[in-house]
Amino acid sequence: MVVLSRESAFAELNGQAQRRDLPMSIIFKGESRFRAIVAKGQSENWRALPIGDRIIKFARELHGLPYENFTLEIDDHIESPSVNLDGLDCWTFFEQSLGLARMVAIEKDHYTPEDLLKQIEMTRYRSGVCSGDYLERIHYLAEWFFENDARGTCRHITKDFPGAEQIHDRKIQEMTVLWKHYRYLKNNPELRAPMKTWEDYVAAMPVYHIPKAKVAAIEPKLKNGDVIGIATKHDGGFCSHVGLIIRTDDGVARFMHASRNYKKVVIDKSISGYLNDFTSHAGMIVGRPLEVSETVTDQKVYQDNLKRLIG
Repeated sequence: MVVLSRESAFAELNGQAQRRDLPMSIIFKGESRFRAIVAKGQSENWRALPIGDRIIKFARELHGLPYENFTLEIDDHIESPSVNLDGLDCWTFFEQSLGLARMVAIEKDHYTPEDLLKQIEMTRYRSGVCSGDYLERIHYLAEWFFENDARGTCRHITKDFPGAEQIHDRKIQEMTVLWKHYRYLKNNPELRAPMKTWEDYVAAMPVYHIPKAKVAAIEPKLKNGDVIGIATKHDGGFCSHVGLIIRTDDGVARFMHASRNYKKVVIDKSISGYLNDFTSHAGMIVGRPLEVSETVTDQKVYQDNLKRLIG
């Protein structure tokens, strides 16, 4: 029944008559920083690097930028791909590092903000498409791993590690319980009921995590640019935070993230050390980004992949 509800919602979203867009002044912040970072990447030929190392090159350029909450809530009604290189939250930090790395893999003499926005749209929205509807966005990180695996942008590899365990009986309800914190849900009450449908869909997903007591043993298998979802012990969602693995010169697989506590993008301690610092952290979910050449563009293949992944 959950899958049927999802398909009905998909049909409704895909039936949008016309794409609705917001002005560039709203959806793209930090254009001068974008141009400087991309110019550096071109001059140093970051395109030639494996995607994980390329992601970290861009992530390092965002190191120290200020933390800003709710950076995706940019309008009261129209949803749009967006970039903010002046202030980052945990989602936009990893997403924009990934988006920049994917963007420069497509060889061009000159890159524009629109090029990055296309990459953000590809990974942030179901089917990789946003027509202006808030419900098209992937709001829960656990779903992001399944969606992006199905579309060939990031392989969901959690179950490949020894000791991975499924999370059972999790209530997914943050968006509908805390709707007053989200501009779109606050200003469009008609979105709250269908949001609950999506939450039920996410709750039924077969989400695995690596318990934090087992993370230190598998740290040697982690790679630069791996996307790390921090699995939480609490109801509301499967994950409470997200960041990237960066293997520093000392060989340690550290957690790089936009930190609310530090109020900026930081390179933290080892991922196992970070997890052990918080009693609320249950463990981690791992995704390994894929090269642009592996992106799935056929909608049937994508849908078949998704059904295979979620069962």
